[in-house]
Amino acid sequence: MVFSSTVFLFIFLPFVLIFNLLLKQRYRNFFLLLASLVFYAWGEGMLVLLMLFSISVNYISGLGIAYFFNRGHSLSKIILGLAVTVNLGLLFYYKYANFIVETLKEIGFYLDYDHKNILLPIGISFFTFQGISYLVDVYRKETKEQRNLFHLGLYISFFPQLIAGPIVRYHDIAQEIKERSIDLPLFTEGVIRFIRGLAKKIIIANSAALIADQVFAVTVTEISTATAWMGVLCYTMQIYFDFSGYSDMAIGLGKMLGFNFKENFNYPYISNSIQDFWRRWHISLSTWFRDYLYIALGGNRKGLGRTYANLILVFFVTGLWHGASWNFIFWGLFHGSFLILERSMILNTKKWPKPLQHVYVLIVVVVGWVFFRAETLTDAFAYLKNMIGAAGGNDTTALIYVNPYVICVLIMAIIFSMPVRNWTNEFLRKTSSLWIKTGYQIGIYIFYTVLLTLSVIELAQSSYNPFIYFRF
Repeated sequence: MVFSSTVFLFIFLPFVLIFNLLLKQRYRNFFLLLASLVFYAWGEGMLVLLMLFSISVNYISGLGIAYFFNRGHSLSKIILGLAVTVNLGLLFYYKYANFIVETLKEIGFYLDYDHKNILLPIGISFFTFQGISYLVDVYRKETKEQRNLFHLGLYISFFPQLIAGPIVRYHDIAQEIKERSIDLPLFTEGVIRFIRGLAKKIIIANSAALIADQVFAVTVTEISTATAWMGVLCYTMQIYFDFSGYSDMAIGLGKMLGFNFKENFNYPYISNSIQDFWRRWHISLSTWFRDYLYIALGGNRKGLGRTYANLILVFFVTGLWHGASWNFIFWGLFHGSFLILERSMILNTKKWPKPLQHVYVLIVVVVGWVFFRAETLTDAFAYLKNMIGAAGGNDTTALIYVNPYVICVLIMAIIFSMPVRNWTNEFLRKTSSLWIKTGYQIGIYIFYTVLLTLSVIELAQSSYNPFIYFRF
């Protein structure tokens, strides 16, 4: 089950919201835990048992770590190591077994192993990282162990952020798991945020995806230069509005249920450096790797050489986290290389004119998305040749899907990838006109009502609703 489906929008979500409001506070966590498990089992079937296993391992391990740590016993560190190994072991088995076996076969090893029957559980990267962060924070004494199994189970399996993030730290919502309230302003804010995310996904991301999928489906050596650019630019918009749209929906759902999740995207396409891009793109993942891997490796405290090695390792893992493919690994190292070039001042972008800084970031990001979207490294490099007109392809068939509606949507995508809403709010903050402020508030409600209506109509009349998180 995904957020942008009729079953979720018209059956599951209303049921959960109504019952959550009707139930007394002490029953809500158990109800939301059951709802989250049903949500996961709807699409994953018996793999919900993996979720229950993850909850059990992290619950028992958290208690063990706290118990022995408080007694000054080194067994707490051993339990942490074992628990992290189990979490990563599950992730590696389900997500990377196919990749490892295929790679070994390609270099000449014969393995009599039916690895293709291993199904990738949706969201395993997200709930695994949440479990690990909880255990590490308990060991570091940054949060108190959770003694209520249902409360920890809710944290790991909570359906709003289960399948596409953001990655939530336990200490950020520990108090809200214990006790929270839902008032009308918070609920209204959540509804508006959810509608915004739904529109990003259904209206913008799906429209851009249709073009991108058609372009990348053509034999890579045959597409024209214009088609290649259209394909990757559409994918650039698709992945941002799809991913940030799901984050908006997750944050909105959280508010409707009394939780406040941190932001996950902050207009990354207006960045002025690759460092800035990674402060704005998938913020919860970037900070997770910073806090639990980069700093643990020594960060920038052990000299330049060690700092650069740490960055390369972190971005190698970042690429691998996104998918079991050499393309993702290359994409991660590609971004990591530009980070090193910027930190070493070989690329001293701060001295460049601001327009040039933005152009530089967009070129790097767009080229990177080619590796993210292409099926193989060979296809990615061939696609780049088409983008610079060096492959001689002339197939423009995919461009028949570019119509006035799609062009309008892409223009909207460009506009809304910039902080237009922030600029508007700043203008309203400075104005003293009550008429303008009142008119804006009324306009907001009308605007989001129209957005919801258009999103539902688009969802009802189109069967094209791609889900790009299977590999995550």
